[in-house]
Amino acid sequence: MRENIQLALQGIWSHKMRSILTMLGIIIGIAAIITIVSTIQGTNEQIKENLIGAGNNIVTINLQQDGHSYDMSWNPIPQGVRTITEETRQELEEMDHVEAVSLYTSREYAQQIYYQNGEFNGEVYGIDPYYLTAYGYQIKSGRGFLSSDYEDCRKVALVDANTVSTLFGGKDPIGEALEIRGDVFTVVGVVTLSEDFTPTINSMQDYQLYADTSSGAIYLPSTTWPTAFQFDEPQNVAIKVSSTDAMTMAGKQGADLLTEKQIIDPSSNFSYRSQDMLEQAQNLQKMSQSTNTQLIWIASISLLVGGIGVMNIMLVSVTERTTEIGLKKAIGAKKKRILLQFLTESAVLTSLGGLIGVISGIIMAQLISSMMQIPVAISVPAIGVAVVFSMLIGVIFGMLPAVKAANLNPIEALRRD
Repeated sequence: MRENIQLALQGIWSHKMRSILTMLGIIIGIAAIITIVSTIQGTNEQIKENLIGAGNNIVTINLQQDGHSYDMSWNPIPQGVRTITEETRQELEEMDHVEAVSLYTSREYAQQIYYQNGEFNGEVYGIDPYYLTAYGYQIKSGRGFLSSDYEDCRKVALVDANTVSTLFGGKDPIGEALEIRGDVFTVVGVVTLSEDFTPTINSMQDYQLYADTSSGAIYLPSTTWPTAFQFDEPQNVAIKVSSTDAMTMAGKQGADLLTEKQIIDPSSNFSYRSQDMLEQAQNLQKMSQSTNTQLIWIASISLLVGGIGVMNIMLVSVTERTTEIGLKKAIGAKKKRILLQFLTESAVLTSLGGLIGVISGIIMAQLISSMMQIPVAISVPAIGVAVVFSMLIGVIFGMLPAVKAANLNPIEALRRD
């Protein structure tokens, strides 16, 4: 085998231009496939990061009726649904891969919230002591909620940077009074995402909110929420998991547990369901992949063309080396050896083309990434498959020339000059 590889390399080197032109189809095909696959993987990771968030891994679970979210903005308190207790929250926290669990209530588009002459149109949350930690928020200025704020039902509030900008005109909001549905709440702190938690989007609600407005959010202690809104509202649940891949399982287990424990009357068609960001990201990835798969098939056509070119040049090589083949067979070379020699030469030729194609594909992917700001992720398995596939092309398309060489009659081969 080593001798056959040496002979193949000598033949390629002695006909450098012809070999390069022969490998060109393989090089273009492999380079195109590597570039497309790298772009697909990079785009898919970007989709997942943008929709789910980098390092946040939050699954939200909401109450639904007949498969639709039960929005408390205009719906009455649901009959037959318990509020979630601390014991149930702890049960959720004990599930596999779960790092933190928070209970909260919310209004997506709150009304009757004023600061002086300005009206607030963003989101309002009634949060428990675990919410900020679960979502990765830190106190930028002022203070967070104290345990005494919850115990004494103090009317205090936290705001984010967008609220500071839109409602307070950028000035320091600490100590300012907000009128929330007729009650006065004092702003005690400003929250921002921790440097360790830098998701592009925290949840689908955030995605929808920031696509339409930048009003921001206001946070109230969960114990004061009923005084401004409603008593006995069913809470939403935020579950922070250890990894993105664990989100689907944790969300389903949490939703099943809440449905079993919180729904008193099954005939009411109420249930808890998780908003699976991972599943939504995967759906977007599938849409992207369906288009890119077509591009891969188109790029594969150049591999077919390259294979035909390899077969053509190997047939020419057999014709040129007819005398050599006849001499080898005359001194005892068997068909198997002649066959293996030409198959090896064909495989070496396409393998070199595959390696050059891989290098070209990586360079092209990096160029596209830098020029068009498209993320790429070089796939090591794809590189291995590309090289092996190029070798198989050499074996498959080199079979006909190799068989032709192996079946040459040594007497007739020696007569040719």
